Amino acid sequence: MKVVIVEDEKLSAEHLTLLLQKADNNIEVVEYAATVKEVVNLFKGGLQADLLFLDIHLADGNSFEIFPKIQTDIPIIFTTAYDNYAIQAFKQNSIDYLLKPISLKDLQFALEKFKKQHSATNKQIIENITNAYQQMNKQYKSRFLVKRGQTIDTIQTDEIHHFETQESISFLVTDKGNRYIIDYTLEQLETILNPKDFFRINRKIIIHIQSVEKVNIYLNGRLAITTKQLEGDTKVVSRERVNDFKKWLDN
Repeated sequence: MKVVIVEDEKLSAEHLTLLLQKADNNIEVVEYAATVKEVVNLFKGGLQADLLFLDIHLADGNSFEIFPKIQTDIPIIFTTAYDNYAIQAFKQNSIDYLLKPISLKDLQFALEKFKKQHSATNKQIIENITNAYQQMNKQYKSRFLVKRGQTIDTIQTDEIHHFETQESISFLVTDKGNRYIIDYTLEQLETILNPKDFFRINRKIIIHIQSVEKVNIYLNGRLAITTKQLEGDTKVVSRERVNDFKKWLDN
């Protein structure tokens, strides 16, 4: 088996090479690279390999910058020192990874997994992990500019109770009950707000997680939120959103 190691730390590359030799004496490391540029040049030069070990953080950027520049069917095992949040994202997207410092046991498990996988799935795996990385590093809106009389004020997102829409007009409502018209639709807000903090419970309301005081069973498989600033149907989680709402609270 021909292997390529992409790693910008020499000691880590040497350590992985030794582990590979212990795991399978038929493995041959045919290339080393330490930068995004080197990897791209290798592929453009017709790189042939059975497996690629790819460090996420490289000397000139991160490895996800490679994929828009090249096409590859070579299976990939990522190596990473990421925290648990990132690792969970990798698991959910069915990508294999090795957490540094790499152990022989983990390496052997990853090798066996990749031997069973068909390389045709690799493009989808790369797309999934790239999307996960982009999502984790997305810069969400942290404050909003609102008009207060003749002045412009700033509202931090942790001061927001909820967003709502009435007759095609969107409002930002603070914990103190102040209401401001904003130039965003709820659909636009869903793309710029951190999904860990905000959730759209129905057609009219996006609520902050800190605003949810209690959740009650409601009619027809729906849920009702106990919270200030909301009354009537506006505090009801629509039936099609109930499962996602529960996951959001649980996370």
